[in-house]
Amino acid sequence: PVTPALLSGRNIASKEDAQRFFFPALSHLRHPFSMSGMEKAVKRIAAAIWDKEKILIFGDYDVDGITSTALFMEFLTYAGADVSFYIPHRTKEGYDFNVDQVLGVVLPGEFDLVITVDCGSTRSEAIQTAKDSDIDVIVTDHHTIREVPPAFAVVNPKRADCKAGFGHLAGVGVVFSIIICLRKYLREINFWNRSRPEPNLKYFCDLVALGTISDMVPLVKENRIFAKAGLEVINTGKRAGISELIKASGIKNGKIGGDDISFRLGPRLNAAGRLAHAGTCVELLLTKDVKKAGEISQYLNIINKKRQNTEAEILKHILSHIEKHPEILEKKALVLAHPNWHIGVLGIVASKLTDKFFRPSILISTKNNVGKGSARSIPGIDLHKALYACSGFLEKFGGHKMAAGLTIHPENIDAFAAAFENAIAGADPHVFSKNIEIDYILNFDDINKKLIDELENLTPFGEANPEPLFMAEDIKVSSWSIVGKGHRRMILRQGSGKPLNSIWFDADSDAPKDAFEKIAFRLQWNRWNGTKTPQIIIEHVV
Repeated sequence: PVTPALLSGRNIASKEDAQRFFFPALSHLRHPFSMSGMEKAVKRIAAAIWDKEKILIFGDYDVDGITSTALFMEFLTYAGADVSFYIPHRTKEGYDFNVDQVLGVVLPGEFDLVITVDCGSTRSEAIQTAKDSDIDVIVTDHHTIREVPPAFAVVNPKRADCKAGFGHLAGVGVVFSIIICLRKYLREINFWNRSRPEPNLKYFCDLVALGTISDMVPLVKENRIFAKAGLEVINTGKRAGISELIKASGIKNGKIGGDDISFRLGPRLNAAGRLAHAGTCVELLLTKDVKKAGEISQYLNIINKKRQNTEAEILKHILSHIEKHPEILEKKALVLAHPNWHIGVLGIVASKLTDKFFRPSILISTKNNVGKGSARSIPGIDLHKALYACSGFLEKFGGHKMAAGLTIHPENIDAFAAAFENAIAGADPHVFSKNIEIDYILNFDDINKKLIDELENLTPFGEANPEPLFMAEDIKVSSWSIVGKGHRRMILRQGSGKPLNSIWFDADSDAPKDAFEKIAFRLQWNRWNGTKTPQIIIEHVV
């Protein structure tokens, strides 16, 4: 009975919906041909391939942008296109396609066609600059878009005039949709032949899964299909870059899952864009040289460790500041700035502050007297809408409901902070209270191998498909010990029932040691040395 209850909580009510949820297949994909701008984009790209025009893929520096770039590069290269890529340096150039890059990168390279991936929707000035020099720009993106820029074509499912129903896609999902349509169009014009047979797009799904899961878009509909198919491809070990990154990440449990992408692979790929250059990651994903892939993966390990240390220093500094100035927490939002903060990690730190204090957090680095910031929000507060209301104080901004980036003159930060506070003041007060939503009250006696196997079939977990959270009452602690840095390992019993192993990461040292009135927990297999045993992951206790 547990599994049907969990499915119901995910709005899966019919047998057909359940079948598709448990066994998502590429054959279930809806045709993306009806997306606004799709036909125009596909025919223009096909013409560029046929006429050997010079194509530039312009990508973002996060995992979604990296995988989108690699995906387009791999497909277009296979099709014989004259294609190269460019990803801006986060700290030196900033986010998205801009006029300086048109003048400094596009024009000197004499490109005929620029395709933006995971960016470009708000860059009308840069697009017009390219257009004035007879360079076509095709925008492919998934970020919030208010006005369609003057590009040759814009494929963004969040366009107001796009009713196709693909607004849940990540940037890499949009690119994959274009490739589906492009492959079909090339088939119709008899492009594929014996020397260049039509490719099986399933083998590109490893990149789609990597970008989709890392970008924290809802893992429903096409995204769930991409994630499932992509994880299957990843576990074949065919892509040298991903296989070597898995080794470097220290993953030894065999089969790769969504959590491995979220917490191991994704952060390492993101680290390059945060502290170095994301172009290295595109090279990693495209190379067939195992030795080169191993070297890049080890380099990413080093960069990721540096990222973790930098992030920890900034977080420690902010928490110390808040402790000295507790009045900061009287506001509904945290808006903080400092000249010594590294812009590359501010998004991660903002996320941690949002989790800890449960309010929108905006952190701004004012290094070199230029304000660049990252923002994170909570459910119920539309970040993009709130920033739009304060846009008079900003130089530029972009993003979506839960995450955004911005540029601001330092002298405007105080006025912006007040305006932002005012913009969210009308929100329902309940949105600022963190609720623990339980999926099911689960007694220990009802935990069995079949249930844990069924829970695994709900994976991969992510946005709109969170890992189930259970509750149990009257829990006794038979024994406990501290492992690692403050993690509490326990053997728990409910009444006189069977004992269960549990782990409580970053345990509250002041919490009871012998019994709990209630626990909120997740249930997983603990795999070790070829064996698996049930394990409870403690999330909250009362």
